[in-house]
Amino acid sequence: MSVFASLVEHLADLLQPLFGLSAAAAAIVLFTAFVRLLVHPLSRAAARGQKARARLQPRIAELRRRHGRNPEKLQRALLDLHTREKVSPLAGILPSLFQLPAFFLLFYLFSNTTIGGRPNELLGHELLTAPLGGRWADALGDGGPLGGAGLVYVGLFAVVVAVAAFSYRLTKQSMAANSALTGGGAGTGSRGGRGSGGGSGRGAVEPVAVPGTGAVVKVMPFLSFFTLVTVAVVPLAAALYVVTSMAWGVVERAVLHR
Repeated sequence: MSVFASLVEHLADLLQPLFGLSAAAAAIVLFTAFVRLLVHPLSRAAARGQKARARLQPRIAELRRRHGRNPEKLQRALLDLHTREKVSPLAGILPSLFQLPAFFLLFYLFSNTTIGGRPNELLGHELLTAPLGGRWADALGDGGPLGGAGLVYVGLFAVVVAVAAFSYRLTKQSMAANSALTGGGAGTGSRGGRGSGGGSGRGAVEPVAVPGTGAVVKVMPFLSFFTLVTVAVVPLAAALYVVTSMAWGVVERAVLHR
């Protein structure tokens, strides 16, 4: 821990002429960018995996239609399909998992008054007027939401809302595309085709709802907005890491999924 704290201090010293008292905050942003660059190959692999899974959606929907009443058989069939197509259902979570150590490292460094038995000098750094070791509750108690530290959090919350709104849009577009691939919305048309003598619905796969997934699908586009809670309760340094990583991830997602 003390080694990493020294690295942050040295990087902050290098950035001091440009950012002044906010040099440590700038160092955290650069550290976040470095971590995101390290996991970028995993993000690219996750994007390829998601595109591959999207191509499999019609076949997955067909398996669910055939084995919807037999969960064990459905699970085996889905695993066999992913194995044959060399698609990992877990690839999408790897970039987030590999970032957790960096987040918890910053959380620890800016939550303790001593590091390696010595006073934690990182706590003396600020982002504008907000201490990097402080939290939103501290800002509210020191000047209120419109005080110096409070306005820093207002800015962070605004960034989170803007990025989350963009992420919401991307998620809705992705879900709509997957629904189109699985024949979503075509079920009514296919049933109507039978009654009117039309055969246009025969080739469409009528998706079968998986128990418990309805609520997940409804909540999924809003998950990014829960980052507001994280930013409010963790030390400002960790919150800065979260916001920077979130913004990077959304832009990266938009580029990789074009």
